[in-house]
Amino acid sequence: MTKPIVAIVGRPNVGKSTLFNKLAGRRISIVEDTPGVTRDRVYAEAEWLKYNFTIIDTGGIEPESDDIIVSQMRRQATIAMETADVIIFIVDGKEGLTGADREVAQMLRKSKKPVVLVVNKIDKLKDEDNAYEFYNLGIGEPITISASQGLGLGDMLDVVVEHFKDIILEEEEEEYIKIAVVGKPNVGKSSLINKLLGEERVIVSDIPGTTRDAVDSYLETEEGKFILIDTAGLRRKSKIKEEIERYSAVRTLAAVERADVCILIIDAVEGITEQDEKIIGFAHEQSKAIMVIVNKWDLIEKDDKTLDKYKRNLQSSLNFMAYAPYLFISAQTGQRVNKVLKMAKECYGNYSKRVPTGVLNDVISRAVLMKEPPIVGLKRLKIFYVTQVASKPPLFIFFVNDTQAIHFSYERYLENQLRSSFDFQGTGIKIQFRERKD
Repeated sequence: MTKPIVAIVGRPNVGKSTLFNKLAGRRISIVEDTPGVTRDRVYAEAEWLKYNFTIIDTGGIEPESDDIIVSQMRRQATIAMETADVIIFIVDGKEGLTGADREVAQMLRKSKKPVVLVVNKIDKLKDEDNAYEFYNLGIGEPITISASQGLGLGDMLDVVVEHFKDIILEEEEEEYIKIAVVGKPNVGKSSLINKLLGEERVIVSDIPGTTRDAVDSYLETEEGKFILIDTAGLRRKSKIKEEIERYSAVRTLAAVERADVCILIIDAVEGITEQDEKIIGFAHEQSKAIMVIVNKWDLIEKDDKTLDKYKRNLQSSLNFMAYAPYLFISAQTGQRVNKVLKMAKECYGNYSKRVPTGVLNDVISRAVLMKEPPIVGLKRLKIFYVTQVASKPPLFIFFVNDTQAIHFSYERYLENQLRSSFDFQGTGIKIQFRERKD
């Protein structure tokens, strides 16, 4: 079923991310005492009383500000409010009612969505009276909680899920293809996602490191259904000084782990760096579907040989994943952006592919006839049969006489035979050898 969406909104530093992490059951949003740390919307799945729903953590709303990031945070929260079925409006019971709370309440009234008013930081029974002044907001009865201690969350969720009964749930069709967009800071990851979505779903600015969280955006096109995960740009470890940056780096790797397809974005002007190789190397080790996008291609002076030469240099640097396809785009002008999802879907198709056992064994038997395994030690490898036991990624088990008789060059030869015979372009594949005695 399509899940109801619950957005957690409020001004900065009232405990939205702490509440979000408690509801999600794991640490997803960055939690720091620095106001304005959570700047993009972050999604997670939650469950209460047999209801499954999606929660969105948002950047804090500061209604009047000229600061570029703060004003875009306000826009993110506004989009979250438009997307949500139910809104949790969280206020600070220790600090009391502020002018900013009143302005946020005004925005929420205009949204015409069900709002659950939550007074956070009520850590002791004697603090309960602090909630009364929030009746002045005129958006319902305040519910007191302590997000950090997990107090009062059940009462709050009871009220939240009560609103779900009015939501018409639709059957979800085929599964979404999860795409993680990775790369160094400021290469155009958010710009590409915004172009694909046709709306400003992800904060874009020229300040490197703007996207700190891995953010999911849902997209449906004629190519299919996709979840686009915009990740924080990974910096070299020596440059990660703030706690926030460290959280972001860890979460980028987590985003790669849960993705089906990983798109590495490289800045055409800057070229490939060691950091790019490390980022995509992690996806390669996970045997993910992978494609490489060269962004800002419009800024390169070109002749008829430029693209081929540039691509050859890239392939040389990324020779450990020769299977990855390349696309040269400009997220700014939209050049070739329409080909991104088509290519991603092809990579996903190969990542999900299953090969019938009979055909598989015919191909490997022919490969062995063409090139006999070398003798390793005093033994020659003998392959009895092969089977594919999994997809996403494709995993092949080779049953052999002795796993010690496998030479790494012959393993690579077998992988190349699988790739050329069954078209595994754009995806990693795994091969394992197991002994089977005669």
